[in-house]
Amino acid sequence: MEVSSVVSPRFRLDHVKEEGSENTHVRNLELESFDSSHGHSDHQFHSMNALEILRETVRILRYNSSGFMIIAALLICPLSAVVLSNVVVNHSIVKTLTVRLLLVAKSSGLPLRPFIQHSCQKFSEMAISSAMCFPLYITLSLLSKAAVVYSVASTYSKRKVDFSKFFVTISRIWRRLVFTYLWMCMSIVGCVTLFFVLLIGVCSTVSVIGFSSDLVVYAAMMVGLAFSVVFANVVIICNIGIVISVLEDVSGPQALLSSGVLIKGQTQVGLLIFLGSTIGMTFIEGLFEHRVKTLSYGDGSSRIWEGPLLVLMYSFVVLIDSMMNAVFYFSCKSYNIEASDDEFPSILESVVIPAESVGVQ
Repeated sequence: MEVSSVVSPRFRLDHVKEEGSENTHVRNLELESFDSSHGHSDHQFHSMNALEILRETVRILRYNSSGFMIIAALLICPLSAVVLSNVVVNHSIVKTLTVRLLLVAKSSGLPLRPFIQHSCQKFSEMAISSAMCFPLYITLSLLSKAAVVYSVASTYSKRKVDFSKFFVTISRIWRRLVFTYLWMCMSIVGCVTLFFVLLIGVCSTVSVIGFSSDLVVYAAMMVGLAFSVVFANVVIICNIGIVISVLEDVSGPQALLSSGVLIKGQTQVGLLIFLGSTIGMTFIEGLFEHRVKTLSYGDGSSRIWEGPLLVLMYSFVVLIDSMMNAVFYFSCKSYNIEASDDEFPSILESVVIPAESVGVQ
C-alpha cells in the first residue's frame, strides 16, 4: 500500500485523533504536509532537528502516556535502581581493576594526578557494573527498548498500545533482537579497547620522545576528545540498530550497517540527542552519589524519599532517550524516502510488526 500523498518528514501527532474513517486503513505516518487537495508535490522536505524530535516525543508520550508509564514502571525503574545503587558491584574487584589501570597509566608516562585517578576509578566502576548487570541489560533493558519502539510505531499507526500483542510480536523477533544487542556490545567494547590501545601508544610515544608530563596529559586529552566523538557515533548507530532490528527483518551486523546508512547526513541530530541524554543521566547519577550514597540528614531519613525520586527521574530520562531514538529512526526513514523520486510504500508498511502479523484488523 502506498502513501496517499507526498509528505514532509516532520511528524505531527496533533492530527492523530482527527483522521477520518476513510483513511484509517492506511497505516502511514501522520506527517505535516501541504493541503492534500493539491495533486502535486512541492518537493520541499526538511529533516527534524533535535528540538523537533524532543517535541514530537512529548506529543507521543502525552498520546500514549499510560502505556509508556507501564513500560517505565515495570522494565526501566528496576534496572535504574540497580544501576544507580551499584548493589551488584563487587568493590574489591573495582579496587583491583583501578590499581591495574593506574599502573598502566604510570607505565605509559601519564602522571598520577587526582583527575587521572578519579577517571580510572570511575571507569572501573562502570566496567564492573556493566559486566555484573549484563543479564539485566539483555532482558529488562532490551525488552524496554523493544516495548518503546513498538509503542511509538503503534502511536504512528493510530492504535493504542496492546501489550498482549506486543508479547506475541516480541516472541517472534526476540532472537534477532538479542543477536543485534550482542553485536552492539561487541562494537562498544571494541571501540573502548581501541581507545585504550591508542591512548597507551600515544602517551608512551610522547613520553619516550622526552616531552614533559604536561604535554603527555594534553596528548591524552586530545585522544580522549577524538574518542568521545567516535564513541558517540558508535552508540548512536547501535541505538538505531536496535530500533531497526525491532521494525525491520534484519539483525546483527546488517542492522548496524543499515543504521549507519540510514542516519548518514543527520549524524549531528543523533549527537545532540546522545549528548542531551548523557548529560541528564550523568547529572542524576551525580545527585544520587552525593545525596543518597554520601549525604544524609540526621538519621538518614532523606534517603527514603530522595532515592526513589532520583530513580524515577533517571528512568524518565532513559524512557525519553529510547523514545527519541525511535522518533529519530522514523525521521531519518521519512527523510530518505522523501528525498527519492521513486515511489515507496508507507514506512509502517515495511516494518516487521505490521497489524496483520499480530492479528490487528
